Amino acid sequence: MKPIWYFVGLFLTAVGIVVLASGLYDLANPPVEKTVLSEIHPGVWWGAVIVAAGLLFYFTNRKKTVE
Repeated sequence: MKPIWYFVGLFLTAVGIVVLASGLYDLANPPVEKTVLSEIHPGVWWGAVIVAAGLLFYFTNRKKTVE
């Protein structure tokens, strides 16, 4: 059986890809009304951080098994 961190890694990777895609879409098509921090593109940064964390969890736990 796989440890819980394996599935947490898969989930974080999937969520990070969605956030990153949304951030890249907003980067390509800027909204009409800007928010306070829109010039630093937080969706792109946080999406990349979440994907990196998810891949870290996934790759460190993919070969482990729990009895």
